[in-house]
Amino acid sequence: MDLTIKLTREIGGVPEELRVPEGTSIESLYLEQRSHLPYRVITARVDGDDVSLNDTLVRDCEVVLCDIRDNIANRAFQRGLSLIYLKAVRETLGAGTHVLIHNSVNRGIYTTIEFAGDADGDVNRLVTEQDLRRIEKRMWEIVDANIPIAVNTVGKDALLKYLERIGDKEKIKLLQCAPELSFVGVSNLDGYTNYFYGIMPSSTGYIQSFALDLYHGGVLVRFPHTSDPLTIPMYTRDDKIFEAYQNEQKILDAFDLAYISDIDRALASGQAGEMIRMAEDLHAAKIEDLAEKIADSGRRVILIAGPSSSGKTTFAKRLIAAIGQRGQEPLYLGTDDYFTEREDAPRDKNGEFNFEGLSAMDVGLFTSSINDLLAGKETDIPRFDFLTGKKIFGERIEKLAPGQSVVVEGIHALNRKMSKGVDDAEKFKIYISPLTQLNIDDHNRVPSTDIRLLRRMLRDNRTRGNGPRDTIKGWPKVRQGESINIFPYNSEADEVFNSTILYELPVIRKYAEPLLEEIRPGDAEYGYAKWLLYFLRFFRPMEDKDEALIPKESILREFIG
Repeated sequence: MDLTIKLTREIGGVPEELRVPEGTSIESLYLEQRSHLPYRVITARVDGDDVSLNDTLVRDCEVVLCDIRDNIANRAFQRGLSLIYLKAVRETLGAGTHVLIHNSVNRGIYTTIEFAGDADGDVNRLVTEQDLRRIEKRMWEIVDANIPIAVNTVGKDALLKYLERIGDKEKIKLLQCAPELSFVGVSNLDGYTNYFYGIMPSSTGYIQSFALDLYHGGVLVRFPHTSDPLTIPMYTRDDKIFEAYQNEQKILDAFDLAYISDIDRALASGQAGEMIRMAEDLHAAKIEDLAEKIADSGRRVILIAGPSSSGKTTFAKRLIAAIGQRGQEPLYLGTDDYFTEREDAPRDKNGEFNFEGLSAMDVGLFTSSINDLLAGKETDIPRFDFLTGKKIFGERIEKLAPGQSVVVEGIHALNRKMSKGVDDAEKFKIYISPLTQLNIDDHNRVPSTDIRLLRRMLRDNRTRGNGPRDTIKGWPKVRQGESINIFPYNSEADEVFNSTILYELPVIRKYAEPLLEEIRPGDAEYGYAKWLLYFLRFFRPMEDKDEALIPKESILREFIG
């Protein structure tokens, strides 16, 4: 029997109606269309649900082919790359060698390799350039062989027995703390088996772009970004971001926290209040430390930037208060008040206003305001009226007192072009982002991007009336803007503030779960919502009595209220 499908060859494309035999695999459909596509497809979306190319078509449906510009497809690419990397390390450096996949940095994945010991268990060496080239060579051999990646659904009890047999304690603890999980997908690559969370590419031949570099004693696995699927970003050393991750790791180590199962253990044993106090005390101490450094520097223009939902607004307020305790409280300026008049705003290729780029900012007026304030002049600070699209003057006349500083918060704050007319000697630059080191297990990390999306979903639903579908739908555009306007400038920062909160996901689950459940099969955003629900169910929800202990000045309050 033939099926009628509406095929969209790439995200944002125009659907075309086709007739195909029942049981047609999505991969075979893709291969027929490949010559019409700009990039290699990794996954597909069937009636809004993200699926592997191995899936077959059994009903009339809408099919969207997804390359790595799509978030879910990009994650699948990273999982496939990680699986190939883990297998290659095992085969080149020995079965006893253990890999830990840590976090995203420098547009790649940072990993460390622990070598198996000798007869006495004694080994103490770092991965070498020679090791790296052997691993990379083996990875390309696996890719070139185009080996199928089989994902089999296994009952949790059976998987636990297998994990006990191979001694994978972290995955055992994880599955034990997820009672709602009854079946899991186990990936097999030519005899190498591992458990990953989410869709995999159908075979190794889909992983055509990657590079390995030695990085801080480990290996940085790099791959193309969603903004340019054909190019691996230029290698740079993002040392300040890496240092922030390492500092977070030291804190986790001090409190015996490494995986999300450890958070579950702490909540189950009644330690929620202690965890909240610890996390908030650490944030407060870091803000106090920043205020001290700013005071010691003598700089008077504090520039704060970070990606969406990093907690910039709350952080800026708390930093202003901390600086104020050491003298005069700084003035606050938001770069959002320095948009160009809407009639002058740039437009994108679709003719829609582009408010994300620097060209949407009145850079000249901003520079003039800052320099006038530094000179001690009375300055008319505008307020941008988003309804009329115009700046309103005369409402806020400010003048800095001798020694008083100004805190500037906005997505372009670290871009030198935004403040190019301001003396660099007056600038103290801070980058803020939630940089979580708390992993699911040794080979599955908690993406900071998902934490920020969930934060934004809660805030937008509470304060702007935006539903969860709106947030997920708009997220790719937000991410694209960040990759152009924020991430390239984080190396400009003098300091990095990690706004991750150890206990936030158990709190976020309670608020996000009912919102995500509003998204139904057939909705374009269903696949991402399903993944987020799956991910959140690894966390025990925080009880109301414990949530009440979260202080009103917590960054988390910016999102949950």
